[in-house]
Amino acid sequence: MNRHLCVWLFRHPSLNGYHRCHIYLDFQQFRHLHLDTRMWILRQKKNYVLRSLLNKNWSRSYCNRNTRMLRNHRSLQKYMEDITKECQKLDQCLQHVSVDEGDRRSLSQRHAKLLPLIAIYQEIQEAKQAIEDLESMCKSLNKQDEKQLQELALEERQTIDQKINMLYNELFQSLVPKEKYDKNDVILEVTSGRTTGGDICQQFTLEIFDMYQSYSCYKHWNFELLNYAPADYGGLHHAAARISGDNVYKHLKYEGGIHRVQRIPEVGLSSRMQRIHTGTMSVIVLPQPDEVDVKVDPKDLRVDTFRAKGAGGQHVNTTDSAVRLVHIPTGLVVECQQERSQIKNKEIAMRVLRAKLYQQIVEKDKCQQQSARKLQVGTRAQSERIRTYNFTQDRVTDHRIAYDVRDIKGFLCGEKALDQLIQRLLQSADEEALAELLDENLKSAK
Repeated sequence: MNRHLCVWLFRHPSLNGYHRCHIYLDFQQFRHLHLDTRMWILRQKKNYVLRSLLNKNWSRSYCNRNTRMLRNHRSLQKYMEDITKECQKLDQCLQHVSVDEGDRRSLSQRHAKLLPLIAIYQEIQEAKQAIEDLESMCKSLNKQDEKQLQELALEERQTIDQKINMLYNELFQSLVPKEKYDKNDVILEVTSGRTTGGDICQQFTLEIFDMYQSYSCYKHWNFELLNYAPADYGGLHHAAARISGDNVYKHLKYEGGIHRVQRIPEVGLSSRMQRIHTGTMSVIVLPQPDEVDVKVDPKDLRVDTFRAKGAGGQHVNTTDSAVRLVHIPTGLVVECQQERSQIKNKEIAMRVLRAKLYQQIVEKDKCQQQSARKLQVGTRAQSERIRTYNFTQDRVTDHRIAYDVRDIKGFLCGEKALDQLIQRLLQSADEEALAELLDENLKSAK
């Protein structure tokens, strides 16, 4: 192999998409291209990357970065072959009269689930065969008078490629395991970090909370304020809201975690120093349960009432309207002083408490079902730093998928830019879930 062959991984500055792979025979051609040094892993693993790129069986890490690479995942063909054989066996079983009625019902349901997958995969194979036929035909068309036929064949090839892309997307959507909590409403909580320069964190917390409120409006969701504890200089200590609508938890489930800000403060005590400060705030996304999902025994609760703090006039200091609930078995504590009525505050606190108890059930369930989905979307632990908002560089970076967005003010508006990032996170999670499914199937066959 030519010793000047260099393999570079880079991301073009005009794209926010997946990292592209390019091979150059001459190092000089690479001088004027923008490098993403975070992905420049050749410094330590040159031979490994080169072997991975030249090998038909792509490594797991590269498969998960691009849906096109998942198509070449050797376990996808194996998985589809397995379910085709399973469907044939189900056909034979259903034809037997001696099959029990209960078994027949379950076999029929499984058979009905597999048939659409097999039909899509067969269409993909037929389309690939059509492309091979076109390529073999084009090889025989070398004369000048047959140029028009070559152009027609090229147009037909592009049409078939588009069809294959559509079919693969449909197949992947059908294969990815669905999460049963995706349709739930959520309770979203934001809390400013307790670090040096607390006013930085409080101002940032307010901006993030406003961003999610704007995003709820953008998605036509209902945003109900549950708790709001303002801070000095227009910031926010803590706030909670109930967001309801279509697939709310599906879109917001990867927003939970630590959000970091880097900026020169404009307000507060830290603004006097005129240097870059770093602060954090946390976001917690709790799927909202139904009443039947979580039952709280009144015997397990301790209810404390106290006088509300903050703005609100004479009422704040004269009535015990604020409520604190303590769930004795788990030690969970929930406070609410948003409303003037003690009864309403208790109802809101109970709603938040049920959501936190439900979150424990959800996390336990996810740990059992999704032990390895960490590569691109992280562990989704609430203590994990997921995103950095760098105001001095006007850039938002999601660390889980190495995704950069310019124009922080536009991003904090909570509309298209935020929605694009959320969609990219969902796509990455689906690709990881699919790769995990295929790998497990491949391991079980050995």
